Amino acid sequence: MRKLKNEELERLDVEEFKQATKTPLVIVLDNIRSLNNIGSVFRTADAFLIEKIFLCGITATPPHKDIRKTALGATESVAWEYKEKTIDLINELKTEGYDVLAIEQAENAQLLNSFEASSSKKYALIFGNEVKGVSQEVVSQSDGVIEIPQYGTKHSLNISVSVGIVIWDFWSKLNP
Repeated sequence: MRKLKNEELERLDVEEFKQATKTPLVIVLDNIRSLNNIGSVFRTADAFLIEKIFLCGITATPPHKDIRKTALGATESVAWEYKEKTIDLINELKTEGYDVLAIEQAENAQLLNSFEASSSKKYALIFGNEVKGVSQEVVSQSDGVIEIPQYGTKHSLNISVSVGIVIWDFWSKLNP
């Protein structure tokens, strides 16, 4: 086996990315503290042709050197927008026809591995603060809650890891 060179990967350039058909997902970052986590989310969103990232509350916005360090240019390809209040954004997304799903541990949450994504729907996935998670107000306003199953001793995953797991799961279900 031989590792492929970058030019052999046949990746899209930024303009081709912007013109490409997107996965019907938007990512909502609710008060994310870490600039490196934000950059990682951009990079994952680029990898799976995500429609847009919404940066809410205290979540920093590009351009910033620490976001750029982990995004590796994905802030140029992936559409993004800042919204001060996540609750206001949720209401907007619902009127635009998105199913709004908080990624959190909550009563009556559906496990990710049993969630059936539909290619006829658009989804907004909300990921929360590294310490406090998705706020209760936002969880209460969401259409549903999805929980990533975990079987070890820890209670949570890093936000960028959670985004990667959930996006990959949705991508796999929407692109069989």
